[in-house]
Amino acid sequence: MLTAERRRSIMQILQRDGQVLASELSKDLHVSEDTIRRDLRELATSGVLQRVHGGALLRSPTPASFTMRQKQTAEAKVAIAKAAVQLIRQGQVIILDGGTTPLQVAQHLPNDLRATVITHSPPIATVLAEHPEIEVVLIGGKLYKHEMVTVGAATVEAFHNIRADLCFLGICSLHPEVGISTVDLEESYVKRAMIGGAAQVVALTSAEKLGIAAPYIISPLSKLTHMVIERSVSDDVLTPYRSLGISIVRG
Repeated sequence: MLTAERRRSIMQILQRDGQVLASELSKDLHVSEDTIRRDLRELATSGVLQRVHGGALLRSPTPASFTMRQKQTAEAKVAIAKAAVQLIRQGQVIILDGGTTPLQVAQHLPNDLRATVITHSPPIATVLAEHPEIEVVLIGGKLYKHEMVTVGAATVEAFHNIRADLCFLGICSLHPEVGISTVDLEESYVKRAMIGGAAQVVALTSAEKLGIAAPYIISPLSKLTHMVIERSVSDDVLTPYRSLGISIVRG
């Protein structure tokens, strides 16, 4: 089997199963594990998969701009946001991550909700500035324009000094074994600090973000208490997440 043909086969298996093991590929494709590891290394370099110990996972695609993502799967994001809002109680301190789905959460908070919302997202702070009962704390730092959030040492330090009841986390990639991951190193530090400062952590995620990995690990899935997902996702897909003790909320 030619190298190009073998690598196409690897990607077909990866697309079908969501992950591959070097030992199994070696047997199936009748080549050495060293050859498979070299193939995986080259495919990872080209950006089509994410290497992990013993094999590889589908790689999280490079996200579109914040403005473009606001237009994508808007109906599903609204449904997820409406379901997430039901987890909030009066008087809570809430960390609200940046991203287009957390922005929908901000837009769907009830007018009579009394709470403190802490965010590093200027667009979310702007939306909540119009809310009659919510106190808004905007965390500063360097603006990461692609996600429209602040990042950097000052941002991380600020979140380290916060103790919140709830954290609503925008998601790039979720995988039962790899955990929560993202495409930006500085953003991973901020999200890790947000998770560490909350009693409950709620992942706001759509179906296409499940079972994939990005380069920078934020935390294991054991840090999540809830996952809010669109209603169309099958129970089979969600079984590995439920087995970790995560409460699944359908939007």
